[in-house]
Order: sequence, then structure tokens, then C-alpha cells
Amino acid sequence: MKVALVTGASSGIGESTAVALQDAGYTVYAAARRVDRMSSLAARGIKVVKMDVTDDSSMVSGIAQIIDESGRIDVLVNNAGYGSYGAFEDVPLSEGRYQFEVNVFGLARLVQLTTPHMRAQGSGKIVNVSSIGGKIYEPLGGWYHSTKFAVEGLSDSLRLELKPFGIDVVVIEPGAIKTEWAGIAVDNLMKTSGSGAYASQAKALASFFSRATDGSEPSVIADVIVRAVKARRPRTRYAAGYLARPILFLRRVLPDRAFDAMFLSMIRRFA
Repeated sequence: MKVALVTGASSGIGESTAVALQDAGYTVYAAARRVDRMSSLAARGIKVVKMDVTDDSSMVSGIAQIIDESGRIDVLVNNAGYGSYGAFEDVPLSEGRYQFEVNVFGLARLVQLTTPHMRAQGSGKIVNVSSIGGKIYEPLGGWYHSTKFAVEGLSDSLRLELKPFGIDVVVIEPGAIKTEWAGIAVDNLMKTSGSGAYASQAKALASFFSRATDGSEPSVIADVIVRAVKARRPRTRYAAGYLARPILFLRRVLPDRAFDAMFLSMIRRFA
């Protein structure tokens, strides 16, 4: 039986993906910092692993556990991540570094730890959950979008680098999804820039996030991930979820200034 590791599995896309992969016949390891929040996954027979993607020792021990118990790892779903918003001027560099630690360097370290086992097998799938935010941008989202742009570029390089070893690298670009992400992003935004020179922009963007609630269920992304993992020759990218494809289409066809104007107009409508 093939073995999959899903990070950020305590809620949202990660939790749904762990369930969907189990339903598809995989032995699933669900990883997150909060093991207590994965009790429902454990009750299904999914193996839960305490893992902090900013703590190297926990990642090393987590991969070692999987290899010791199952002897292989076929799928890595790098889903752990969060959105930190605020005016670039206001966000402490320590928070910018932490955003990269979670969204980029944790992902990168797990790729380093799993790749030798996949090479030895001659096969594997690495699925990096990016965002449409890896292709577009927003005011007050400089650090978050920087991390997702980095995930996109890293994934493209890895795809070529690992192809000779039978390892596929796939990028998932969710649109608006009904998860805890928006609430965390709004809290960070208002805490950081809710007063001062950027207050009006912060309030408008917070209202946009709070009122744009017609997101897709996390299972929509989970189903796409399973489809990519099972595909003999998966696509390099899958955009899915509420407004993902229309927004990415507009980004491709509109000049930068036109996209700027469209996006600012959309935020003002929600403000």
C-alpha cells in the first residue's frame, strides 16, 4: 500500500486531504503541531504525527517514524501554511522571517528529507499547496505573497531536478476556501496595521476578507490533490476553488495597471 504524508492536517484542506487519500487507499500520516485536533483522523485509522514545520528535529523524527513503520513514502503533501498580512512598513522582520519559515523553509526541509527515499524507490509525488496568491498580489500582503511566489519558483525548479528519478512535483493553487485562513489573516492585519497610516487600507481589506465568504469547501481541493496524486502524468499545476480560474485568467491577460485597478475596485466594493 502506498504511503502519504500530509502536513497542516489538523483542519481545513489538510484534514480533508488526509481523509480523501485514505479513502483512495493510501496509508496516511497526518502531521500538525496540535495532535489533539486530529482525534477524528486517528479514529478513522489515520496515523497522526506531531510535527512543527519550523522545528527541524520534529520533521526529522516524523519522517524517520514513517520509514520505520511503513518502509517507504510515496506522497508528500506540503500543506502547512498561514497568511500574515499588514503594511510592509509595519510588519516586524521577525514576522516576515517566520512567514517564510512556515510557508517556504518548512516545505523545503520536508522535500529534502523525503526525496532520498523517493529516489531509492524510483517514484514519488511531491504536492506543494501554493495559492492563487502565488500568481497575484494584494495591498498589505507583501510577505504572504512573497512566500507563495517562492513556492511556485521552487516547485518549478524541483520539477525539472527530480524528473530523472521518477518524482513528480505538482503545485496546487486554491482560490477562496472555507477554512481558518481568512480569520487568521484578518486578525494579523488589524493587529499590525489597523491604526496609523495604513488603517483605511487595512479596514477595507479586512472587510473584503470577512465578507467574501462564498468560498469552496476544503474537500474541493482535497479531491484535486487526490486526482493529481493518482495521475500517471499529473499536470504541473492545478487551480481550483472559488474564483481561482477566473482570477488567474485575468492576471494572465490584463496588463499590470489594469489588474491593479480591477483589484482595488473589487476591494472597495466590499469595504
